[in-house]
Amino acid sequence: MSGLVVSANDAKLVRQDGRDHFPDAPPADTVTVLDASVMPPRVLHTVEVSTSIVGPPQSVAISPDGRWVVVGSATHVDAGTLVLDDSITVVDLQAGPAASTIDLGAHAQGIAFHPDGRLLLIAAANGEVLVCRVGDTFEVTDRIAVSAGRLAGVSFTHDGSAAIVALRDENGAAVLDVSGTEVTLSPQRISTGVSPYVVDVDAVGRWAVIGNVGWGGKGIRGGDSVADADSFTLVDVSQRPFRAVQHVAVPSIPEGVALSPEGAGWRRCAWPAASSLRERRGTNPTAGSSSSRCRTPASGRSPTCRPARLPRVWSSPTTDATSWRSSTPTSAWHCSRWPRGRCLTRGSASP
Repeated sequence: MSGLVVSANDAKLVRQDGRDHFPDAPPADTVTVLDASVMPPRVLHTVEVSTSIVGPPQSVAISPDGRWVVVGSATHVDAGTLVLDDSITVVDLQAGPAASTIDLGAHAQGIAFHPDGRLLLIAAANGEVLVCRVGDTFEVTDRIAVSAGRLAGVSFTHDGSAAIVALRDENGAAVLDVSGTEVTLSPQRISTGVSPYVVDVDAVGRWAVIGNVGWGGKGIRGGDSVADADSFTLVDVSQRPFRAVQHVAVPSIPEGVALSPEGAGWRRCAWPAASSLRERRGTNPTAGSSSSRCRTPASGRSPTCRPARLPRVWSSPTTDATSWRSSTPTSAWHCSRWPRGRCLTRGSASP
């Protein structure tokens, strides 16, 4: 089915006055499957899963054929403390839908399906990338040690021959080589800003974009993090080695970024979604959140959409992206109409 969107919804955490609160006897976390080919989008399924606002927007993904939904960032509350779990939930939309849990031995952060749907990559908080073979079941076939620190977002290139994974604690991004069902760590590293978080790649193999959440996204213990200006990094993926060609300053903590498709009449756009200093200091309360992924039929790739505050849009009118200008769209749902596009409005960085 075309135009599917999945939203992973955290029901147990409420952010109020800049602090996390855990209501007594909250409802279950859920994942919602929507049909975004109509406006407003129509709910198709709601399934109970374990998930959290704590994690990158790429912690939920839908397979290119629309059969599988995979949800990470599993958490539970113990004595008023949020505990990170080491499992993912796999939902088979063709079977009911039916949900099952897979124990990984590591906390899942970024999740990405290969363009042909045969592989799933999971970037974990322990610095590993887990490789899963996808058929009628999911099988973890390899665990690749990538970093001594946490990983965050991960995304395949348009042709599936490589993947880029954000090295959140070490800074920079790693490149994985993909050949069939074999995934290996390349010696190549890509320059980024501080605390790279979410990675997105366009549909034609020209650009990737990485959102850098800075010191404010590191959850500094025993100190206060100032909401500095942060950045997104533009990466040329048209040839190997991939290389960062531009770092663009954006408002503090761009927790999600996405690229528009390359098509006739379209500009290249990056959509960083930032948290404000006021919100983090408690003068702009928010309650709950959800993360979402979309799939559009022309490319089978998984766009990212999070219903929330409108993002800023940085667009480049030039083919080489040498200049940028920013604006605010009139509606966050315009992105669901983009062919082969991806969009994201807002997320929340984990502590």
